[in-house]
Amino acid sequence: MTTPAPDPRLVPTPTFGVSKGNADYDLTPSPSPGRGAVEFDFPGVEVGTAEYTEGPTGATVVHVPAGARTSIDDRGGAIGIVGRYEYNHAICLAGGSVYGLGAAAGVSAELLGREQNQVDWQHLRTVSGAIIYDFSARDNAISPDAALGRAALEWARPGEFPVGRCGAGIAASAGKVDYGRAEFTGQGAAFRQVGRAKVLVATVTNPVGVIVDRDGRVVRGNYDPDTGQRSHPVADFAAAFDAEESPRIQRGNTTLTVVVTNVAMADRELSQFGKQVHSSMHRAIQPFHSSLDGDTLFALTTDEVDVASATGEAELSCVGLGAIASEVAWDAVLSSVA
Repeated sequence: MTTPAPDPRLVPTPTFGVSKGNADYDLTPSPSPGRGAVEFDFPGVEVGTAEYTEGPTGATVVHVPAGARTSIDDRGGAIGIVGRYEYNHAICLAGGSVYGLGAAAGVSAELLGREQNQVDWQHLRTVSGAIIYDFSARDNAISPDAALGRAALEWARPGEFPVGRCGAGIAASAGKVDYGRAEFTGQGAAFRQVGRAKVLVATVTNPVGVIVDRDGRVVRGNYDPDTGQRSHPVADFAAAFDAEESPRIQRGNTTLTVVVTNVAMADRELSQFGKQVHSSMHRAIQPFHSSLDGDTLFALTTDEVDVASATGEAELSCVGLGAIASEVAWDAVLSSVA
């Protein structure tokens, strides 16, 4: 039985020009629950979302109070990132392009307050963050700021990850061969436990490419309102080259991903684990890692569980975990556009 194609969610064509920003509004952070939540069983991990409805734009915070070793894999050609710490207590994802990086500062300030402003070494709390460009889906310059990042952390709770058009993904979109063909996406999440190993993947999908399901069907992006069909960008690119023209591709894209596991890994293993999962996501997002995307993945481990392969080689176990996490990542991408 073939699943019906999802209804179109076209993004308004941007006008770009003089517009209103944060200073023109009396902004108050609002909760950002999305269309539902993915449940996860991962003690020590909390998730919070907040939004400015006037944008709309938002922030998503993955909080690990005890801290987690981190490896960052940034492959897009237009990265927007702050922190880059190898050990983090929180990861902040936000809209607003480069102007949204301030949301991470709000998370950091809130964590400082929770430590009663103690600034000796053992009380320092580190936060890394990254942003998507979401201005093409709205007609203003409102950006996530420190107040919004702080609110997202304040609303962080264990066990549930809001999905859909919420948090950092509230104005995310995909399939920007032409702005008139782009469709809203959002943020997605998926969780899986295999034995004692836990994997939580969250992603904000805002690519120039389209979203592809496991049957190879384009389910979001590059929707032609005249034909009522979605198509793979390769068809558009090939037609342009056949006509000896430059392909039409719009700027302002990025997919952000956070992978959290409890499996202990050496630094090199964690790095390769992150790269393996990030590489796998090209199956769900096509094209991926383009010069017009700022694709970034944060891989975190809480180092709570030792998992050895049948041969006793931890590296082999990490490869297997990476394969499992790669499927969880595909589930997370698809949940962002459901």
